[in-house]
Amino acid sequence: MIVTYSRNVFIPLTRNCRNRCKYCGFRRDELDLMSPSDVQKLIRMAKNAKEALFTFGERPEFRKDFLEMLRSYGYSNFIEYVASMNLLAIKNGFLPHTNAGVLSYEELKYLKPFNASMGLMLEQAVELECHSESPGKRPEIRINTIKDAGKLQIPFTTGILVGIGEKKYDREYSLEVIADLYKNYGHIQEVIIQRFLPKKGTEMENFETLSESELVEVVKIARKILPNEVAIQIPPNLVSDLKAYLKAGANDLGGISEITPDFINPEAPWPSINELQKIIGDEFALKERLPIYPRFVKLKWWSEILDGLIELYSDADGYART
Repeated sequence: MIVTYSRNVFIPLTRNCRNRCKYCGFRRDELDLMSPSDVQKLIRMAKNAKEALFTFGERPEFRKDFLEMLRSYGYSNFIEYVASMNLLAIKNGFLPHTNAGVLSYEELKYLKPFNASMGLMLEQAVELECHSESPGKRPEIRINTIKDAGKLQIPFTTGILVGIGEKKYDREYSLEVIADLYKNYGHIQEVIIQRFLPKKGTEMENFETLSESELVEVVKIARKILPNEVAIQIPPNLVSDLKAYLKAGANDLGGISEITPDFINPEAPWPSINELQKIIGDEFALKERLPIYPRFVKLKWWSEILDGLIELYSDADGYART
């Protein structure tokens, strides 16, 4: 069985966010925005990566001081800034993948040409207490963003966060919602199954989360519910027995960075590609992919701006060229 991964550089443009999820250790109250020169420096350090992963807080312009900083850089809004940083990555030889939180149809359409793929975690398709202060985590709003990405034919990543107060049937329902979205629009390339890990200093730092055996069962359920062509991703830095998840049906390891940490889970370092190969052994074939999956490479679901890079980086099967 082929197990895929992507070489990336993780670019956290801002930790300011309108949501106040009770488990989040990423969000910051102090003003935070990477400058264009900061982004440039980080990109230039990532010599072996092909993907530029842009992840940040949702709707940071709710802060007046954030908007003022944006304007000092010459931008009128944050989506315009994101597109500019996407283009900076492209000019430096990287394929952008942007996780921007909830976006409108028009914002998705604006960012599409500058991204090989985009993403938004559904998390759960039901309302939970941990999201009571997070307007962007309302399930119907997130589902609508994923629908709009499908209408625009954007290769898309979504997923569920488990162990945040949901019930077993909530997880199954959330996976069924994702399966229906794929059935209707055909744009979901992978689904991340991620276990909540408590972060110190958050309201849920003492919250009891799932065991790894329970998480393996979630992967098995996901494989039964999701179409076979939709990959199931397990972050390899957040689990101990990776092969158990692969045997349960996971077949992607997400983005691996050689120079940047997992800013969402900084306590969990990325394993190297060589370490991953040793862990999975000869039973699985480790294969590099691009942020746009092989199926969508063949369908040519990308803009003219990305023509040169995707043709340069992809092989005849749509995987990363070796």
